[in-house]
Amino acid sequence: MNIDADRVIADLDELAAASGGRHAGAKRVAWGQGWTAARAWLKEKLEVLPVEVSVDPAGNLWAELAGESEECVILGSHLDSVPSGGWLDGALGVCAALEALRVLAAGGTLAAGNPSTATVRLVDWADEEGRFGRSLLGSSAAAGTLDPDEVRDLVDGEGVRLQDAMAACGVTLDSAPDAAVMLKGAAAYIELHVEQGPVLLEAGRLASAVAGTSGVERHLITFSGEAAHAGSSPIRLRRDSFLAAAAAALAAREVAIAHQGVTTVGGATSSPGIPTAVAGRTELMLDIRHLDAASLASMLEQCLSACEDAAGRFGCSVSARRVFAAAPTEFSAELVSLAGSAVADAGGGDGSPIASGALHDATEVGRVVPTVMIFAQSDPPVSHTPSEDSTHAALRVAIDAFGRTVGSVLADITSRN
Repeated sequence: MNIDADRVIADLDELAAASGGRHAGAKRVAWGQGWTAARAWLKEKLEVLPVEVSVDPAGNLWAELAGESEECVILGSHLDSVPSGGWLDGALGVCAALEALRVLAAGGTLAAGNPSTATVRLVDWADEEGRFGRSLLGSSAAAGTLDPDEVRDLVDGEGVRLQDAMAACGVTLDSAPDAAVMLKGAAAYIELHVEQGPVLLEAGRLASAVAGTSGVERHLITFSGEAAHAGSSPIRLRRDSFLAAAAAALAAREVAIAHQGVTTVGGATSSPGIPTAVAGRTELMLDIRHLDAASLASMLEQCLSACEDAAGRFGCSVSARRVFAAAPTEFSAELVSLAGSAVADAGGGDGSPIASGALHDATEVGRVVPTVMIFAQSDPPVSHTPSEDSTHAALRVAIDAFGRTVGSVLADITSRN
């Protein structure tokens, strides 16, 4: 199925213009004004197509192009961004899915010259980025792995509660798991995304099929010491929670190196939070990732042990609360093979499918629906930053490979019906 890559890129530029342009930093934080405006933009694009648009109980936006078959193919990604994020992250997959609907609605045919009989659904997943520390919120609700009780009291950096932010957008947290109905009859989920890393750039490959995604353990670590005057409190008598947290963060780095995984502490929040007082309480979010489930479990155990050791060293107590976890997800071998062939045919370069260290909605959907992702080369190989980018050559190849993969899956469904 031929997809117009130039039109996809034009849509991406139009969406980015709302934030000031490609590299001005995307401003589409989930449940916020920029995000709702982006969704209004998408709905306007969908209005001219013969699709049924709806929002499910978890806040995910859907557009369905009905077919004769009960089987459906789901295409999409997410429009929400981190604060001042990249212009392609998530948006590339949504805009490519939009273009696929355009082609099919206009009577586009498959390679054999036959029209598709499958139902095709575009999805824009809600809060993929995890504004409240819980990534993949909307897709996990649909996949059946979201427990509302575990997330209802999560707050963002400004103290806004997750369930209150959702309610402001007309979404009820307790009803979110009902979104599972939207995956009924799904034969495949296909997601296009930028790699967000250096593997393809270093290998000289413009695109790749993705074999699966890493598992994640994310925990809120709280160190409790004692606030004291910065001038009159001797170092040897202090119970400094920030120093305990800093020591734990450095120990977590060593755990990652030993296991060839990754650990990240993106920041710490201390109170009283003034230069004239010892930090009595410090919180940090520890993110641990590995492709192997056993290694991930071992890293978690060692990191939590390091937190206990650091707390004891500085006279503090420590508690840990899991905020988010995701087991490694292996994508459908059949779909990965199809996508790999599509990438080769599109000129993406030779090479085996790569694994993703980053989380994606495909991580959750892939637990219950045959799933595959296609990555476009990132150049520079960074993401979650305004400098995120891909060359037009890489985007065109990846979009072409996405269209070929979608066409192959639809052709298979059509041949069975």
